[in-house]
Amino acid sequence: MKNKRIIVGLAGLAIAGISIAGCQSKATAAPASPAASTSAAATTSAPAVVATQPAAPATTAPAAPAMSTAEPQAVDSAQSYLAMGQGFSKAGLLNQLTSSSGEGFAVADANFAISYLHPDWNAQAVESAKGYLAMGGFSRASLIQQLTSSSGEGFTEAQAEYAVVKAGL
Repeated sequence: MKNKRIIVGLAGLAIAGISIAGCQSKATAAPASPAASTSAAATTSAPAVVATQPAAPATTAPAAPAMSTAEPQAVDSAQSYLAMGQGFSKAGLLNQLTSSSGEGFAVADANFAISYLHPDWNAQAVESAKGYLAMGGFSRASLIQQLTSSSGEGFTEAQAEYAVVKAGL
């Protein structure tokens, strides 16, 4: 079947007046009128020939810089903290990763991990807000204060506002 397709394809090229290297084709007379060419094309049973170009050589993207030994460790640690479901702000996660009482990573490694993971800070703020609401005793204003305080969670005002709305206050 494969050979038949090649022959039909070559025949189609020859019919279209395209010369094929190593092959001879006879020139055909052009139809007398545009109507004749339309009806001739409509009654032809030869398959349509689509010209293809040779594939371009494969190119590869430049290699990403290799991670340092500490960077994947920081990524794993940050991912674990984010998966806990407590809700970390960027500042809170950075503090947890770099604190001597936390993980003790260098600031550059912690920042790399945070940038690498691209956390949804709004979703993290919602998780944090829900945790505080489960404890009870928070008004809308006091929850926003807790979420934005540098001694609290360290979310931005916009993240805290979003979280409070999503948490139901």
